[in-house]
Amino acid sequence: MAIRVASVPSGHVYVNHLASQAGDAVERLPDPRPGADVPAAQWWPPRMLDSGWVREHAAEFDLMHVHFGFDAASPESLADLVSALRAEGKPLVLTVHDLRNPHHAEADLHAAQQGVLVEAADALITLTPGAAAQIERQWARSAQVLPHPHVVEEPTLSQARPQHDDFVIGIHAKSLRASMDPLADIEAVVEVLDRMPGARLRVDAHTDIMTPGYDRYTPSLAAPLRELESQGRVELRVHDYFTDDELWDYLQSLDLSVLPYVFGTHSGWLEACYDLGTTVAAPDCGFYAEQRPCLSFAAAPSAARRASLQEAVLTAYRDRPRWRADPSQRRAEREDLARAHEEIYEQVLSRSRACT
Repeated sequence: MAIRVASVPSGHVYVNHLASQAGDAVERLPDPRPGADVPAAQWWPPRMLDSGWVREHAAEFDLMHVHFGFDAASPESLADLVSALRAEGKPLVLTVHDLRNPHHAEADLHAAQQGVLVEAADALITLTPGAAAQIERQWARSAQVLPHPHVVEEPTLSQARPQHDDFVIGIHAKSLRASMDPLADIEAVVEVLDRMPGARLRVDAHTDIMTPGYDRYTPSLAAPLRELESQGRVELRVHDYFTDDELWDYLQSLDLSVLPYVFGTHSGWLEACYDLGTTVAAPDCGFYAEQRPCLSFAAAPSAARRASLQEAVLTAYRDRPRWRADPSQRRAEREDLARAHEEIYEQVLSRSRACT
C-alpha cells in the first residue's frame, strides 16, 4: 500500500524529483488550490498548513512533509497545525532548505516559524552537513543529510553546451529578493572586465523592478544599470520570468553565474548550473560550497567582498573550471533519494503506530 504524503508543496521541482522514475510506494497528494482568486497551478499559500484542513482531510494522508510555504503562517498558526497533526496521529517530516529566508530582510520571524516545525518534527532532513550542524547547535536536533536532486530534465540534462568564443559572466537581479545586493557585485565585476580580453557582463532583471509604475520598481537599481548600459559596460536584459526552457538556455549561454546574495543557505540555481555545466561564484554565507562545486567569495558587503569576488571572476576566466553533473549519477542519486525518503516515512509511521 502506498504511503500517502501531504507534501507542502507537491508541485515543486525539488519535490517532483524525490520520486523514483521507476515508481515507488509514495503517493504525494496534489496541492490544494489556495483560493478561487488564484491560478489553478499556484500552490502558495499552502492550505495544507491550516489546522482545519488537517482535521478535514485526515483520512486522506498518512503523514505530512513540509518543504516550503510557511512564510505566510504565524508561529501560532504553525503550533495549531502541529497540535492538529498530533491529535490526528499524523507524523511530521520537515526538510530544512533555508535556515535564513531569502525573502525576509530580518531573520527573527523565519527563525520563530521554523523553530515551531523543527522542534515538533518526527524526522528532519537537510541538504548539507553544515546545515545539519547548525540545526544541531540551534535546536539540539539531528537532521539526516540528503543532497538536492537534479533540477534539469532530460534531454537538456545531457545535451552539449553551446560553443562561443567570448567569456560571458552573468548576474541576474531577478525581482530583487531581500537576500540580494546585485548592484555592488555588478560594479565590482565591471571594474575587472578590462583585465579579461573577450569577457562581457550580462545583467538580467525582471520587468517589475526596472519599470516605473510597477509596485516593485527600484530606481536605486534601475538608474545605475541603465547608466552602465549606456556606457557599454554591461549588456542589460529586462524581461519577465523565464520559462524553464528559457532559463536553461540562459544558464548555458553563461560561462560564469555570479550569485549576488548577502545571506542564504542552499540554492536551486546552483543545482541547475551544476546540471548544465555553468560555473558558479557564490558567497561564503550558507553552505553553497558544500552543496555543489563552486568558487567562493566573501558574503558581507565590504571591500573584502569586492576584492574576493573580483578574484573569483578572474580565476573563473583564467582556469575555466568545468563542474557538470554526470547524468547517470544524477539518475542514480534520484533513486537513492526516493529510497531514503520512503525509509524515513516508514520509520516515522512505525514509531507513530507503536505509540498508539
